[in-house]
Amino acid sequence: MTKKIVTLAGDGIGPEIMAAGLEVLKAVAERIDFAYEIDAKPFGGTGIDAVGHPLPEETLAAAKSADAILLAAIGGPKYDKAPVRPEQGL
Repeated sequence: MTKKIVTLAGDGIGPEIMAAGLEVLKAVAERIDFAYEIDAKPFGGTGIDAVGHPLPEETLAAAKSADAILLAAIGGPKYDKAPVRPEQGL
């Protein structure tokens, strides 16, 4: 059975962290014959940049229907004085 994993790379160093985490997931999945499907969604700063909210409705809906969620990192100097901050998506 294929599992649906929603990834929330976030912003700042989040995309780098997610890329490394997905490499580990791939290596482990190959060894244990684990089938999965990745559904990347905007979250944190990328959500703010895309739709003005750190937790877009599309992201929340996908997360609710997922078998698992991988969250990397959010926040950074770009949003230090912003009225809407990435951390508000948590």
